[in-house]
Amino acid sequence: MLHSPAFRFPGRPPTGAKLALKPFHVWGIRVRLQVSNRLRDLALFDLALDSKLRGCDLVKLRVGDVMTASGVRSRVMVMQQKTGRPVQFEITEQARRSIAAWIDRRSLKSDDFLFPSRVRHGRPITTRQYARLVDQWVQLVGLDPAGYGTHSLRRTKVALLYKKTGNLRACQLLLGHTKLESTVRYLGVEVDDALEMSEALEI
Repeated sequence: MLHSPAFRFPGRPPTGAKLALKPFHVWGIRVRLQVSNRLRDLALFDLALDSKLRGCDLVKLRVGDVMTASGVRSRVMVMQQKTGRPVQFEITEQARRSIAAWIDRRSLKSDDFLFPSRVRHGRPITTRQYARLVDQWVQLVGLDPAGYGTHSLRRTKVALLYKKTGNLRACQLLLGHTKLESTVRYLGVEVDDALEMSEALEI
């Protein structure tokens, strides 16, 4: 099938936006972090993928946001800094294990930042530091960091969900967008995407 020049495959970002990671990239990064025993990085990587939070919200999470006396939560709700609206996300079993291991290693308390700064006492890592870590992670699997960034982790799971289901409303809820149009722009959805999905339906 021929497409117009404007066509973008589902999940491909608009020009200038950061690319989502492929599942084999995720696996490759995770394995390398596990082998090198980088528990903080592994917990941050896993949580970034699951939470789909902007960097400013991710770095400010506290232990009590994700953990109770019985263990790491499977569902979490936080208030977004940008929109002032709550967003809910899942924490998968893989992420719960890595987060629990990190908290145990550092003996973090409920009021502590989940990812505390190593140089600024009582403060979390900065969004700039998080971005530098993402650059390191993608280079572990041979990717050019120029094409990837913190938004790559934010969009990875929703891009895959959209590609598999075409459900923009679900993507909107997961990203915490107030308007569906924002999700359309974020995922780089084009009219041709919608037409392809419509053509695939038999009624």
